[in-house]
Amino acid sequence: MTPVVTEERIRVRYGETDQMGHAYYANYLYWFEQARGAWCRDRGWTYRQMEDLGYKIPVVEVHVEYKGEVLYDDLVVVKVWVSQLRRASIRFDYEVVNTSTGKVTTIGHTWHVLIGTSRKAVTMPVEIREWLTRDPSLFDTVE
Repeated sequence: MTPVVTEERIRVRYGETDQMGHAYYANYLYWFEQARGAWCRDRGWTYRQMEDLGYKIPVVEVHVEYKGEVLYDDLVVVKVWVSQLRRASIRFDYEVVNTSTGKVTTIGHTWHVLIGTSRKAVTMPVEIREWLTRDPSLFDTVE
């Protein structure tokens, strides 16, 4: 099954750049987070709803490869999809495309572990697994 990709458009703000005018490397993690939020909303739910049920999916591993330039005021598209879903964990993959060049400038992934109120890993309940495997074409995007 081919994963369904969510795309989040982000304009690079001046404060997100370093002294050389390049997007500061750590800001990509914020962009990944923003894209994950959009991924959830595309499937008709929000991360807050998961928290309201007593679950969270903290990041436990990050991998990022920088392959090209992203500068101040560039418009980038962060593509995000789920590449692996396990008993208590999920992996999101990312691709950042600079729309001014059309090139993939960054790739990466994050691993998350589902935790409950005990703050320990828990087996994914049916409801949460259903949310994570939804076809976004069947749900209204949450704004």
